[in-house]
Amino acid sequence: MKVFCRLAFAAVLCAVLGTLVSCGNSYNSIKRMQKMEEGVSSPTTKEELQEAIAKYDRRALDLVTTQSQEGIWWKILGTRYLDEGMYGKAYECFQKAVEFYPNNANLYFYLACCAVYIANSQKDWNVNAAGTTVQIKNRYLKISEESFLQALSISPKYYRAMYGLGVLYVFNLEEPEKAIPYLETFLETQTKDTDGMMVLARAYYTTREFDKAVSLYDRIIELHPNDEKVSQAEINKKLALDAQYLNK
Repeated sequence: MKVFCRLAFAAVLCAVLGTLVSCGNSYNSIKRMQKMEEGVSSPTTKEELQEAIAKYDRRALDLVTTQSQEGIWWKILGTRYLDEGMYGKAYECFQKAVEFYPNNANLYFYLACCAVYIANSQKDWNVNAAGTTVQIKNRYLKISEESFLQALSISPKYYRAMYGLGVLYVFNLEEPEKAIPYLETFLETQTKDTDGMMVLARAYYTTREFDKAVSLYDRIIELHPNDEKVSQAEINKKLALDAQYLNK
């Protein structure tokens, strides 16, 4: 029943958004309607001009309010799709929302997350006229990187974007050296986030900073978030110590 309600709500939103998009794209039609309804097609006197300005201001405010609400609805619809694992649909919704709110860091964060999910879902049978599977995957990974960076340019202390970018660099783009400063900054405030520690430790290990990796694994073991993570940290710590010994 819960799933049905979500789908029904999404369907209603789609219908509403479709109507609003058509309204948003018909600004010239609105102006023509204003002229007919308000009788301000060609004001000449000072009084007529003042009256026309006042009427257009009221209509402009209505239009801005409508478009503002439309952007919010696109975001809501995007999060609904995201919850359902429909990343392509969610990505399209967040793209629409960004058109209304280009300075919203959260929207770029959501775009980045959707893009990396889409990239990771690319399989050999997904080749189309737009390019090979590898090209499509790389394009979405690039979009993800740029979106995370845009989120941080808007909100430099946005720790979720720091973590997301760190994961992207370590596991998807295989550029761990780029991840390190973001993850270090992330852990300055999220001091007990063992997920962030695991990713940073991996980055340290890959860049041959074995002593730093060992220190982080020790910290994870000390915090003991759960048995599974502690066990993994102990295994990784041994690998780091062995690598450190071999590279002396």
